[in-house]
Amino acid sequence: MEVVVSKESFADILEDDRRLKWESKYQYSLSCVGFVVGLGNVWRFPYLCQTYGGGAFLIPYLIVLVLEGIPLFHLELAIGQRLRKGSIGVWSTISPYLGGVGYATLMVSVLISLYYNMIMAWVIYYFVNSFQKPLPWKNCPLNNSKTGPIEECHQSTPASYFWYRKTLNITPDITESGSLQWWLILSLAASWIIVYISVIRGIETTGKVVYFAVLFPYIVLTIFLVYGLTLPGAIKGLSYLITPNVDKLNNPRAWLDASAQIFYSLSLGVGGHIAYSSYISPKNDCEIDAIVIAAVDSLTSLYASIPIFSLLGFQANIDHEKCLDCNIKDIVTAFNLKEQSITRTNYTIWVKTLNEKSPDKMTGLKLKNCDIEKYLDQTISGTGLAFIVFTEAIVHLPGSVIWAILFFVMLYSLGLSSMFGLVESILTPLLDFPIVAKSIPKEAVSGMICLSCFLLAWIFATGSGSYWLEIFDSYVATLPLLVIAFFEVVGVAYVYGIKRKVFLQKRRKFIRDGSQA
Repeated sequence: MEVVVSKESFADILEDDRRLKWESKYQYSLSCVGFVVGLGNVWRFPYLCQTYGGGAFLIPYLIVLVLEGIPLFHLELAIGQRLRKGSIGVWSTISPYLGGVGYATLMVSVLISLYYNMIMAWVIYYFVNSFQKPLPWKNCPLNNSKTGPIEECHQSTPASYFWYRKTLNITPDITESGSLQWWLILSLAASWIIVYISVIRGIETTGKVVYFAVLFPYIVLTIFLVYGLTLPGAIKGLSYLITPNVDKLNNPRAWLDASAQIFYSLSLGVGGHIAYSSYISPKNDCEIDAIVIAAVDSLTSLYASIPIFSLLGFQANIDHEKCLDCNIKDIVTAFNLKEQSITRTNYTIWVKTLNEKSPDKMTGLKLKNCDIEKYLDQTISGTGLAFIVFTEAIVHLPGSVIWAILFFVMLYSLGLSSMFGLVESILTPLLDFPIVAKSIPKEAVSGMICLSCFLLAWIFATGSGSYWLEIFDSYVATLPLLVIAFFEVVGVAYVYGIKRKVFLQKRRKFIRDGSQA
């Protein structure tokens, strides 16, 4: 069965001058960069490099970027600016049977927005607490009798205690919901209010805010980079990051995670790029845009890895020195040595000598293994990296309050620009419906989106909220996006391609018949 799209229907789409447009190409490009560059560039990419052979991970990463990421990115930008509609309108125009792809992207965008903005609420809570001196995650609070630290904190670390108990107030498992945490509800409300103010009129307002939200994180990253390289242990952290271990690439998981990182980092399949590109001129060179923006995203991940692992190397160096000091204290006490006779510099020589002279006594001391590589191996990703490992490292910096404030403002800016794209991917398809566009003001539609998402996200503000967030993150942003991308490729390559082929064949036949007549 031949499906023909009339020439007039495409002309109507292309000549719709009433559709809102970006103020400039620079504003559009900056918004796309803000959408793709997010929290994952800071806390997931460095972790993947560290896990899968350091610099060797760039091999599967770049291969997947070229073969999967850029082509799909180009596809979404192209159909958005060609058909000038949101995700639902685009796929319904290509074929009524593909309208479900648009609704799927809308639903995925809603679900991701729910938990993504909860992470930003956590950032706001840490930002507010960063104005205390000393930082509240520097020391363990005292127990009720004021005789020592709280046992739970003493058995872990102050940073872990502040995260799990003071911030999340986490329950033992997901079956125990726990109560709503009022401080998280307030933080979530503040975050959604900021998002609403920024997206109240769609790209008319986000186009203004994006200049700060996108550029400010690069300034902070540069400050952290310059200062981080001067810290003790920074070079060790960087060498651990970039040292290639090609054997790790034999693990199929490395290739799967590289593919997932490209997919998630470029925000493919959520409809944001289709929405953004629908407001740019159909004559825009979207191929160059896809290549440049994807390159900026990948280079940002590499750039962010330098200050991140500089600080992680600094933290590992501190933990290594604490371990040495603990061992030195045990040795000095056991052998009745003079204070300062053993230092960190001559520690290895002393241990070797004492092992030769008194092996049984040294074995009985059960000294800790003070290998700095061991502490670097403990690097984790996601919220654990941002709210535990990194905050613990910031505590040891001079002027730690200022560094904490800068860090959390940077994190929020990264997340905010990504939230613009997520909300726009919901707002644009809704405004494409004539009944919505004509009867409800844009400000009201934006408000209903933000209010609905705020109320639905309360599940993440309970004691078991972090468990639910992990489930959403593991399942919403993985398989659904792959299925959506599959149907996008099929829809453009076969359905839309066949339509255009039929139309062009008939056009050529019409011209040929006319010339013969």
